[in-house]
Amino acid sequence: MMRESGSPVTTLIVDDEPVARAGMRQMLAEVEWLRCIGEAGSGPAALQAIDELKPELVFLDIQMPGLLGTEVLQRVSHQPAVVFTTAYAEHAVEAFELGALDYVLKPFGAERLASTLERVRAALGEPAPPALERLGEALASGPISRLFVRSGRCIVPVAVAEIRWIAAVGDYIAVHAAGPSPHLLHLSLTRLEQRLDPARYARIHRTHIVNLDQVRAFRRLPGGQLIAEMADGTELAVSRARAQTLRAMAL
Repeated sequence: MMRESGSPVTTLIVDDEPVARAGMRQMLAEVEWLRCIGEAGSGPAALQAIDELKPELVFLDIQMPGLLGTEVLQRVSHQPAVVFTTAYAEHAVEAFELGALDYVLKPFGAERLASTLERVRAALGEPAPPALERLGEALASGPISRLFVRSGRCIVPVAVAEIRWIAAVGDYIAVHAAGPSPHLLHLSLTRLEQRLDPARYARIHRTHIVNLDQVRAFRRLPGGQLIAEMADGTELAVSRARAQTLRAMAL
């Protein structure tokens, strides 16, 4: 998208919940390179606002009265950059097929928004603003004791001590803790690794972090491949580079 360098990115907030619009407006007010130029609370109002105000960026809810957000995007004559915000995951494929920059599941906070804004900034050619850099620095400090994960329409805290292992899955991570199914989080494995206690959690592969208290043994297969045998029976590959790191930890 071609735009005038140095000017704020004009932004429209679309959500049928006034509280959600207010929260988004407050978070975006901290971003120096964005300028909110309007809001809309329904599908038809969004359609009109986008075509009249011609924003460069729209935070667009999906489940709205009148028209779905995906239907709004299909009908507008002005085509802005779009970030879909929704409490439902079933429209994700369609959203990306329509060219959305990101698809954010509600409720979300400053860290998830910062990740989205990095994508937006890259797509629009914006430089990294000091406010966003300060946010990143703040998020990168100190080990965390819990993660907050989605379970249906609820947000559930998961104690980091209960995590068995973590796997990278595309743009997400799968957190394996208590329960039959892993928790999915929109976060990079490297970013999470920076927030974990290195004495207890080890990166054994580019796609895996393990809780060392949950490792039954590190075992070498007949072909020479080293694996981590977890307490629940899962076997995870250990890369050669990480194997050297583990040997150093054992000294």
